Amino acid sequence: MVRSIKNPKKAKKKDKGLKGGDGSSASSVPSMPAKVWQPGVDKLEEGEELQCDPSAYNSLHAFSVGWPCLSFDVVRDSLGLVRTEFPHTAYFVAGTQAEKPSWNSIGIFKITNISGKRRELVPSKSAEDNSDMDSDSSDSDEDSDDELGGSGVPVLQLRKVSHEGCINRIRSMPQTPHICASWADTSHVQIWDFGSHLNALSESETEVSQGGSSVFNQAPLLKFGGHKDEGYAIDWSPLVPGRLVSGDCKSCIHLWEPASGSTWNVDSTPFRGHSASVEDLQWSPTEPNVFASGSVDGNIAIWDVKQKSPVVSFKAHNADVNVITWNRLASCMLASGSDDGSFSIRDLRMLKEGDSVVAHFEYHKHPVTSIEWSPHEASTLAVSSADNQLTIWDLSLEKDEEEEAEFRSKTKEHVNAPENLPPQLLFIHQGQKDLKELHWHPQVPGMIVSTALDGFNILMPSNIQSTLPSDGS
Repeated sequence: MVRSIKNPKKAKKKDKGLKGGDGSSASSVPSMPAKVWQPGVDKLEEGEELQCDPSAYNSLHAFSVGWPCLSFDVVRDSLGLVRTEFPHTAYFVAGTQAEKPSWNSIGIFKITNISGKRRELVPSKSAEDNSDMDSDSSDSDEDSDDELGGSGVPVLQLRKVSHEGCINRIRSMPQTPHICASWADTSHVQIWDFGSHLNALSESETEVSQGGSSVFNQAPLLKFGGHKDEGYAIDWSPLVPGRLVSGDCKSCIHLWEPASGSTWNVDSTPFRGHSASVEDLQWSPTEPNVFASGSVDGNIAIWDVKQKSPVVSFKAHNADVNVITWNRLASCMLASGSDDGSFSIRDLRMLKEGDSVVAHFEYHKHPVTSIEWSPHEASTLAVSSADNQLTIWDLSLEKDEEEEAEFRSKTKEHVNAPENLPPQLLFIHQGQKDLKELHWHPQVPGMIVSTALDGFNILMPSNIQSTLPSDGS
């Protein structure tokens, strides 16, 4: 159960603008040939530095909003359900982990001019001719608008709402995105209406003059103090607008039902079935009354809102279940990440047969901090870990020696790739310190946003070729 951010003061930024890159050094090209570095296997010798390979990304940017954020969420917008052309625009909400409780705030922000370009999986010409990425370095302006899909660095527009205490988790309602729920370390769950802030951001084409420095004092729509301890688990129902569940460190889960207007009725009688902290909650994507919970007791429980005890509970990991994610495109699949670094995928249709695990990976050696299925590819999920890695996995992949040989012949080079990596491991992203949470953008296929001690990254790996689901969802 690794959640708090250590020494947040050290991560405070004066510059609230964006910059490109992933924090790696921009030193001169090394004299020795570059090779693939294996996290957890290879060690950096004195004088050696890790270099980001720009050709691995369609887009890569980094930014900070001040204090580090333990949690954030992508806010759905009206700019298009499926957007594939650069430059992109995105909206987010995030909660800070400030040094003093009164210094915290919820940030509502808009990022425009997220530039990048699509890259071929097999380069048609040498990487040296076609490898520039937009960044904060001086050579980022050398690419033309046609090549990059936008020029210059992205623009951050930020508005802040004051919040007492650190924000453990924040979520935007899928059906009404300007309504957000926040979990505070003060043991309060609050519902907010950020509509006026999002409207102000959407109407502004340039940086909001007052939003970055001033903090708005705003009362929440509802402040619930019925939890006996702080918590991290919270989730909006994708099927019933306004329905919410929240779980705390005392193993209690409360159900929120929307009432008339902007009010909620919170059931004072909690769901009980875990013997330790409830770490994460996920609603079923197909059954409106069903949700799942993961706990420090190592168990995952499936619940029906009509009864206060689990419908089924099973041992999922030998350590804490930190995070869970329910596949929206294949609703029988539930993935979970553990404190021991492992993560598993289960087919819920096989629960009655005993062994429902269809895949189990022990690649990460530190706690898994976030896990999420892709909203556009049913077999793909992303995982972040305290080992400072964000990994992307495609469960449909298998090792193919002939394809590898063909790739080497087309690129006319031998790729020094590690031999012991799982074939399902599609991508490894590094450069952030103390990764906490990631989300796929639901409207921009292939875009992932992650938060860490040193700020946010927006990344679009070049080897993720997203296609629309057959049902168009």
